[in-house]
Amino acid sequence: MKMSSKINIKAFCVILTLAFFLLINSASAQCAMCSLNAENSTIEGNTQGNGLNDGILFLLAMPFLIGGAVAIIWYTQFRNTATKN
Repeated sequence: MKMSSKINIKAFCVILTLAFFLLINSASAQCAMCSLNAENSTIEGNTQGNGLNDGILFLLAMPFLIGGAVAIIWYTQFRNTATKN
């Protein structure tokens, strides 16, 4: 791979990352009624709100675990082919 193509790929990644950070909008993870009910249930001693928050964290973790697994597999495959040449 040429040095200029490596620089182009790195520049593209930096620009893409900056674009994601600049174009991000604030978003709520829950609707107003769900968040209000979750807050009220934890204040009164119920654990239903904790279960809701645990479920959200579980759903959030799965894409990151899948992406990490794909990245590790890709890295090991790329490293094996690079060392053979």
